[in-house]
Amino acid sequence: MNFWSIYQHGFARVAACTGHTVIADPPANAEAVLRQARRCADEGVAVAVFPELGLCGYSIEDLLLQDALLDQVEAALATVVAGSADLLPVLVVGAPLRHRHRIYNCAVLIHRGRVLGVVPKSYPPNYREFYERRQIADGHDERGGTLRVAGTEVPFGVDLLFAADDVPGLVLHTEICEDMWVPVPPSAEAALAGATVLVNLSGSPITVGRAEDRRLLCRSASSRCLAAYVYAAAGLGESTTDLSWDGQTMIYENGVLLAETDRFPLGDQYAVADVDLDLLRQERHRMGTFDDNRRAHGSRTGDFRTVSFELDPPLTDLGLRRRVERFPFVPADPERLALDCYEAYNIQVAGLQQRLAAIGGPKVVIGVSGGLDSTHALIVAARAMDRAGRPRSDILAFTLPGFATSDHTKDNAHRLMRALGVTAAELDITPTARLMLKEIDHPFASGEPVYDVTFENVQAGLRTDYLFRLANQRGGIVLGTGDLSELALGWSTYGVGDQMSHYNVNSGVPKTLIQHLIRWVISSEQFDDETGEILAAILDTEISPELVPGEEMQSTESKIGPYALHDFTLFQVLRYGFRPSKIAFLAWHAWHDPASGAWPPGFPEAKRGSYDLPEIRHWLEVFCRRFFAFSQFKRSAMPNGPKVSAGGSLSPRGDWRAPSDGNAEAWLRDLDRFDRPEKEA
Repeated sequence: MNFWSIYQHGFARVAACTGHTVIADPPANAEAVLRQARRCADEGVAVAVFPELGLCGYSIEDLLLQDALLDQVEAALATVVAGSADLLPVLVVGAPLRHRHRIYNCAVLIHRGRVLGVVPKSYPPNYREFYERRQIADGHDERGGTLRVAGTEVPFGVDLLFAADDVPGLVLHTEICEDMWVPVPPSAEAALAGATVLVNLSGSPITVGRAEDRRLLCRSASSRCLAAYVYAAAGLGESTTDLSWDGQTMIYENGVLLAETDRFPLGDQYAVADVDLDLLRQERHRMGTFDDNRRAHGSRTGDFRTVSFELDPPLTDLGLRRRVERFPFVPADPERLALDCYEAYNIQVAGLQQRLAAIGGPKVVIGVSGGLDSTHALIVAARAMDRAGRPRSDILAFTLPGFATSDHTKDNAHRLMRALGVTAAELDITPTARLMLKEIDHPFASGEPVYDVTFENVQAGLRTDYLFRLANQRGGIVLGTGDLSELALGWSTYGVGDQMSHYNVNSGVPKTLIQHLIRWVISSEQFDDETGEILAAILDTEISPELVPGEEMQSTESKIGPYALHDFTLFQVLRYGFRPSKIAFLAWHAWHDPASGAWPPGFPEAKRGSYDLPEIRHWLEVFCRRFFAFSQFKRSAMPNGPKVSAGGSLSPRGDWRAPSDGNAEAWLRDLDRFDRPEKEA
């Protein structure tokens, strides 16, 4: 495979084109279509969509019934067909065509010198400013037919799908303008029948507020249909007798806006984006009700005809024309991030509040290390007590220093507990740890500097053991603090260790999101200024288990890898089931250049790093080995806790069910499909 090719990774590049229409001049409009088509071909576009009736103009009214014009439309179509012979894109062009005794408002699909098929508009409008039925026939019941165009008999009807045999998952369906506005649009049936890229050729004059209505409908269609939706509206050049035109273009994918252009352009303009066909397929696999809906409407969806074609896409490096979030659990858009943090925090708070109420209102016992996870769990517990009308003193917070606990983290823990007004205590685990190490005859007990996994887990286990016994003694439950990223990597001590608790509010929150949740708690002033200052200091602390003595603080990320990359991989695996090779491709585009793309608000400049492909591949292999081959047994026995992110959770009772004795071979073999390719200059 060519690692750098979008078409090798399940993408297809699409374009929504608009420009200056010359009304009632088909030759000029045909040349405009070919001009943009050549530009799209140069950029590796697979599908280029043009406005409704673009070969003659949408706003020509009764001129649509003139033979001189209709003859020239057919000649212009022949020009476009001939001109497309050496071009890559499927061109979706609007034209009025004669059929039997009527004129139909049509989308003509053209590829490499031939017409693939013609789709009529299903629902010509006849209300307010629209008067289409005066000239145009209703096409909604045209199914199974043919039509002669450009000298060839081709499929004609609203029942047509167009599938690229050599681009898995690229299946097109076309509807025209008003078809999108009806309660059951043709695209809905087509998506159930297998279409993944829904295109709309639109005339749609502009009035105040209509652009937002179009966005709403396109976004909704893409989300409900688990599809891409490509929309191109008419622009400058249309008649302004009573209306005006804005040339709106946009591309949505499963509810997400991939690309749009400025409205009211003066000339040629197009939105281009790379649609992820793998993502759409995976979403449909997961959402079984999608196919259930297909079967419920089988009488309509079962008789679609498929027109096959060979796209023959370039397998070279075309770049990637879509935004890839560095932190897929953490949107870079400030408003969206603020909303996500508000919801995530309150999901955790409400989950804990309900659990405490359901089991008789016990106290909360929590270990507080001064690190990110326990800090966040503590402020969630504090807000849960506030919401329940209970004193924060019902939170029994313990800092449990061990052999490598630093004064910095311990001081932060004490400062935070005091500021929040919880019941705070310190319990030094080192005497008990020394006794246990001595009784199991560990070399450390004889003075040898052996800091192996046993040495580490004796400390981790004792902390949890103490917390459980304290909960027994004082009428409480142990609140877990381990996060989603640690669960994914198995970075926890099983059983009598930080893997276990009575309830874990952090189990659905990845490490990268926890940092921003704490930033949001500070910025939204959930607590007083003193607490905010302490939280800010904790955010600046190196992530460390603090289990091994030494001059330098033990770094978690230096051992298991950067959480930024692991969370990136976790999202793609858990949400979409992507192949490791594709994840590496996406990760490179997200992370190779710190100056490219947006960072989440508040992310420190000094920490805005980058990763090259060898680093990405190395840590991706580490993730695959730990996630698929090692750590599932810990997740199979994980405590209750709320799902937080749409990216998924790892609860064996929820999003993720997997065998504890699995292996990673399939994922590691996929990584071997490419040989650490160097980026071409």
